[in-house]
Amino acid sequence: MGPRRAVQGAIGIVAAATAVGGVLAVPAVAPAAPTLNWGSCAPIHQASPDTQCATLTVPRDYSKPNGPTISITVSRIPARNQDGKRGVLIGNPGGPGVDGISMFTLLRPPTQVRDEWDLVSVQPRGLIDSTPVRCDEPSASDDVFTSLGKVNRDRCEKNTPGYTRTLTTENTARDIERVRQALGVQKVSLYGVSYGTWLMSTYATLFPQHTDRVVLDSAVDPARVWGSVLDDQTSAYESRARQMMAWIAANDDVYHLGETPLAVYRRWSDQVSREAGVPPSLMAPPARVGDVPPGLQAVAQQYIAGVNLTADARARLENLVATLTNPGSSQATSSLLGLTRGVAPDRNGWPIVAQRMTGQLKAEKPSKATLQVMRNFQDMQAVIICNEDWAPHDSTLAPAALIQNYLIGDIFTAPGLLFKSGLGCAGTTPVTRRIPVTNSGLAVRPLLINSLGDPQTPYRHAQALRQTMRAHLITVGGGDHGQLGRGNTPLDAAIADYLRTGATAVTRVPQGPITTPLTASR
Repeated sequence: MGPRRAVQGAIGIVAAATAVGGVLAVPAVAPAAPTLNWGSCAPIHQASPDTQCATLTVPRDYSKPNGPTISITVSRIPARNQDGKRGVLIGNPGGPGVDGISMFTLLRPPTQVRDEWDLVSVQPRGLIDSTPVRCDEPSASDDVFTSLGKVNRDRCEKNTPGYTRTLTTENTARDIERVRQALGVQKVSLYGVSYGTWLMSTYATLFPQHTDRVVLDSAVDPARVWGSVLDDQTSAYESRARQMMAWIAANDDVYHLGETPLAVYRRWSDQVSREAGVPPSLMAPPARVGDVPPGLQAVAQQYIAGVNLTADARARLENLVATLTNPGSSQATSSLLGLTRGVAPDRNGWPIVAQRMTGQLKAEKPSKATLQVMRNFQDMQAVIICNEDWAPHDSTLAPAALIQNYLIGDIFTAPGLLFKSGLGCAGTTPVTRRIPVTNSGLAVRPLLINSLGDPQTPYRHAQALRQTMRAHLITVGGGDHGQLGRGNTPLDAAIADYLRTGATAVTRVPQGPITTPLTASR
């Protein structure tokens, strides 16, 4: 893989020793709150027509309140019932690096919440329209193999000197506090999804006196960022992809791609091979009776046992041989493989994979605006991950990380190995120390929501954050990542009840429905 692909492999996911530096100090005297002048949002964010945007100037470095400043963008969807408005709900969709302006356009909250709360999102610093980090393309001379962290930091620091080290969760939380001041409210409620659970927990820790309700949706365990978080995802993502194939097989009357998960996998693998020139190294789902060839029925159980026993080794060996004998080919170039991993945590994306496999949907070239957003996301994520990569590394994983990232291109295993081994942030050290999150001083107990089989934020992470924040936990069935806007009626009612009253008795709900049409519209 070339230098640019190597960088993308390192930072395109959603993933040290002692940190350097200290907690940034808050100015002794808070500045006068500025006025937010609301207007339309830039089209690149694809926010709904009723979303308003404003800009706010904040310190680039909060330890130097009179130093250079940056500009951040704030979005707002006013409560439909202004006479009955209950407050302001500030949200973050995760990442780090996901565009926040359109959060409440894409993740539609329950009707009661939409009616009674101003829905606000603060675009994190470093992203488009919040003084975006500007990074050069990596060059052929960049040592991405042993100094990837330094390469990423340097190519961004060159264009925005002094800015990259301020891209931290703490500073983004302090930006949210400046927005609260500008909104002129004493307290705000918070809704964080994925990485946003850590961000909002950090805000609640720093500013408990200004925090009302806190909803933590699909939790990140701050104690495991970043290498351990990304490594934790690997096997769960692989398992989730095989669950997707089982779902497609269960809907064979719609897609006609195979009646068993293994039959679907074989069709999927053939398509990945055509796109990439090599087969995928993802292990196939277990064989079933329906997969036994005619003539081998008498030894069906032995056949099934043999296929399943060798499935992982066979997939990896076939990929390795094909990769070595086809120089320049990599499974990572398959758009179907990338789509499969990208939507694995969200069942609403599974019909899209099936539609791609049947030819109902074609792979489309991304627009210039989409490419701009994706590159900004990747650049910002590369910086902030290494700015806060506190998890311990295992250098013995370095050879495997190099092979998976730069030879095999296995997008399921590569990210976790890269950061767990330390190669993802090699040449850098964290720029600040961790702030232990706590609910000390909060008037209302936080609400935490997590699905049992979520591959992106595993359930054990939710248990850890639950204990740290002493949160009330709602366990959701299934494995979808992010529960806001899924049309899950009992969960939506519980969220609305919590935001209204500060509590809910609900502790368990089933997974929400798949809302994506099973077939593409003609």
